[in-house]
Amino acid sequence: MKKHIFFDLDHTIWDFDRNAEETLNELYQTYKLEELGLKSCADFITTYTKNNHQLWADYHLGKITKDFLRSERFSKTFIQLGVHPDAVPHQFEDDYVNISPTKTNLFEGAENVLGYLKQKYTLHIISNGFKETTLTKMNLSNLNPYFKNVIISEDVGVNKPNPIIFEYALDKAKALKAESIMIGDSLEADIYGALNFGMEAIFFNPLQKEKPNDVQKEIIHLEELLKLF
Repeated sequence: MKKHIFFDLDHTIWDFDRNAEETLNELYQTYKLEELGLKSCADFITTYTKNNHQLWADYHLGKITKDFLRSERFSKTFIQLGVHPDAVPHQFEDDYVNISPTKTNLFEGAENVLGYLKQKYTLHIISNGFKETTLTKMNLSNLNPYFKNVIISEDVGVNKPNPIIFEYALDKAKALKAESIMIGDSLEADIYGALNFGMEAIFFNPLQKEKPNDVQKEIIHLEELLKLF
């Protein structure tokens, strides 16, 4: 009998890529990136997204630090697109970090699903996101009322998939593994992190990536949870 549902935030409830795209479109104009030779904002967003996803995968696994991720993702993108290193606008990262968390696009059906689940289960967040941006996203997107606990990896000292953060989350929730389930988009951090810890997990897969055979539960749309719970 499940009592506790643990959600990832970015790419699961809060639509990271859509919010990033809005922010980058604004900054493309603000920084007049076309004058730096970046003729297409779409190409800039595509290149950034690829770099950011890879860096976040490395961050989940503890291969890189928060500071390295933040210093690398845009500088690498600009240089790959032909901007000379001396011409890279270094304030760009700070502006992005200040603006992006204020965006409030959620995945379709998120509020409906959370409202439904909150009536039957105790909901929690486990996020590898940076603390200050995670709290801003939760507040401005009006997500706080749905969740009893917001577990942030910076507070715990380890990232998902480390079992310590799952143990911490269960202790905080006063929950047992058998009565808990994790929902997230990252196979490595969320799904295998939970499964290897001994907790059930549901893979949120809106991009419809190939699902590994050892991952049993998958949803494409959040509203599928209405039928599962």
